Amino acid sequence: MAENRASEYTEGTPCWVDAQLPDVEAGKRFYGELFGWTFEDQPQGTVRALKDGEPVASLDHKPDGRLPTVWTVSFATPDAGALCARIRAGGGQVVSPPLPFGDLGSTALVTDPEGAVFALWQGARTPGFGRRHEPGTFAWVQLYTRDTEAANTFYGDLFHDALFGPDADPDFGRAPVTDVFAAEMPPHFLVHFAVEDLPAGLARVARLGGRVQVPAFDASYGTVAVVTDDQGASFALLRR
Repeated sequence: MAENRASEYTEGTPCWVDAQLPDVEAGKRFYGELFGWTFEDQPQGTVRALKDGEPVASLDHKPDGRLPTVWTVSFATPDAGALCARIRAGGGQVVSPPLPFGDLGSTALVTDPEGAVFALWQGARTPGFGRRHEPGTFAWVQLYTRDTEAANTFYGDLFHDALFGPDADPDFGRAPVTDVFAAEMPPHFLVHFAVEDLPAGLARVARLGGRVQVPAFDASYGTVAVVTDDQGASFALLRR
């Protein structure tokens, strides 16, 4: 069943993911074969990915080659401007203030106090994912941070109900940056996509020109492997 209901997205719920890529056509080939996505062009110049006809992600052409090739997660909010003010007050930064995205909603790009980048989405016509929590769709996002206690405080203040409220069922975890990562690895979000068969998914990634960064390991939320696509964008495959 599609899960594209505004009531699903309380403030602080991951509600969208997008990839900034140097070659969107190559991205369509890679992710289309990996996850069974189809694609449609959007008036804003992005490409929307669909799973069984429902929106699950977007691919964007990065305008500057110096920008990272990366997946970015968006968190839902009813008021992006007010949330930006709270982010600044908590020690984060606003990279790009809220801007309209056609008639679909408004988006902003921000960082937490350690510099991990994420986005905000104030949905109007489109609240977020059409499908999630099923193979080939968003399943989880993990923040790798150098101070998990400080991260819990920052995000707990921003998104208390979504993370710690009585009805909370978060898709967002925090973990320390360990020696699994390169010493220069900055704090960052890692987007996870669900798969039915993790070994088969890893084989497809390799066949399509991607690579395995971290082989499968057990986490509190499932079995995870960290990979990159054929253009260098990191993401994770998750089997629950």
